[in-house]
Amino acid sequence: MFPDFNIYSTPLLVLVFQGLLLAFMLAYRYKSKSVAADIFLAILVLITCYHRTTYTIGFMSWYDTFRNTKINYYLISLGLASGPLIYYYIKASVEESFSFTKKDTLHFLPVILFVLFYAFVYVYDLNQPGFADTQNGVLFSWAMEHLSVMFSVLFTLQLLIYLVLSFKLYYLFRNRLVQEYSNTYKYELRWLRNFLFAYTFLFVYDVIQMITEGYIFDLHWTEEWWYQFCSALVVIYVGVMGYFTPLENVKKIKLSKSIDPLENDSVVEEFKFQDDLNHVCKLIKSEKLYLDPNLSLSQLSRKVKLSSSQLSFIINKGKGINFNDFINQYRVEYVKTQLIDPDKKHLTILAIAYDSGFNSKATFNRVFKRISGDSPSSFREK
Repeated sequence: MFPDFNIYSTPLLVLVFQGLLLAFMLAYRYKSKSVAADIFLAILVLITCYHRTTYTIGFMSWYDTFRNTKINYYLISLGLASGPLIYYYIKASVEESFSFTKKDTLHFLPVILFVLFYAFVYVYDLNQPGFADTQNGVLFSWAMEHLSVMFSVLFTLQLLIYLVLSFKLYYLFRNRLVQEYSNTYKYELRWLRNFLFAYTFLFVYDVIQMITEGYIFDLHWTEEWWYQFCSALVVIYVGVMGYFTPLENVKKIKLSKSIDPLENDSVVEEFKFQDDLNHVCKLIKSEKLYLDPNLSLSQLSRKVKLSSSQLSFIINKGKGINFNDFINQYRVEYVKTQLIDPDKKHLTILAIAYDSGFNSKATFNRVFKRISGDSPSSFREK
């Protein structure tokens, strides 16, 4: 008898309702603050919750109770929208001047066509004799038998493409950060990386389940439940983190359109490479510019009277590292001097790290060990 609140339906029902609440909160914030990323995430969370509906009501005995239900016609898969939404959420999060144009709507054309196809199937079946006495009409049953595999492959390939594009966009953004900022912790938005990992996990899980079901053995509905449960958990994680992770820091940064001087060979000829490299290193040491946690490539370029492109080229070519690693090397060396200074024994390692220009404990520990080959505490003990 519907509704059956059992160990399978209840967790999904609770998680889906929480996901819907988070989607509403994100949509409301978009309406009040016009944060473009919020609306993409709100729709993505809403669709992910919507896709759990089929299984939620199934586990609640809907199909057993209402044998002639037509609900399958209304539970349309919107999987073709998930990939573009993931991509545009990342794009809206990392691009300072993001705007959604009419051209961008083409990315959602496949899902629009799919919905129209579903509508055509419903109208066709509605006008067939005996439709009221069956759960799925003639055309719907034919489509499920002959087109379901094609649609599954299409959904999978499309999502894979957009996940790859999203990862590429995110890591391009991070690479530009380390070229221009000496501290990137508050800008990197590891949440975006975790967001992509979460949906990649669901993608891999779904592919494995699809291959298992199609080529190895049939899965029981209780075994398929675990994917639905994981999806619901991802919805809550994505919704909560997306709502409470601020994007203001990203919107404040100014990244150069290009900092590659090799796009114009004459740039390299305009300065004496080694002299300028020595000048940059000397200025950083003498004025201890590395102690500024907000030091950026553009700030340093103004100090040394070089363009950002020239300075970036000097550091990359002369030291073989990016700007972020270049400055952090000075910070690590300064930390070492403080750790072995008897007058600084009363200071904690974290306090010394912050005084040395780092602004994150996690970043400091990682950078220190990578550059020095030892942990800060172990170095101090030795």
